Amino acid sequence: MELPIHWKDHEDVAMKLYERFGDDFGEDKIYRIRFTELIEWVLEIPEFVDSREECNEGHLEMIQSQWVYEWRDNQ
Repeated sequence: MELPIHWKDHEDVAMKLYERFGDDFGEDKIYRIRFTELIEWVLEIPEFVDSREECNEGHLEMIQSQWVYEWRDNQ
C-alpha cells in the first residue's frame, strides 16, 4: 500500500507525473504546462489526498522543478 501524497510532497508528485507521462514531456514542455492543467493532473494521482484549495503557486513551481529533475535523471 502506498502512502498518501500531499501538495508539499513535490518529489513524490513529480515521480508520479513522470511515471504517467514518461518522455512525452521534456524540460521545455514541463515548464510550459499551464498551472490549471498541472493541478488537474496532480488531483488525478490515486494516492493524492489534498484538495484543490490547498494548492498554491509555490507548490506548482516546485512540482515542475522536481519533474524536470526526475526527467533528467531518466535520460
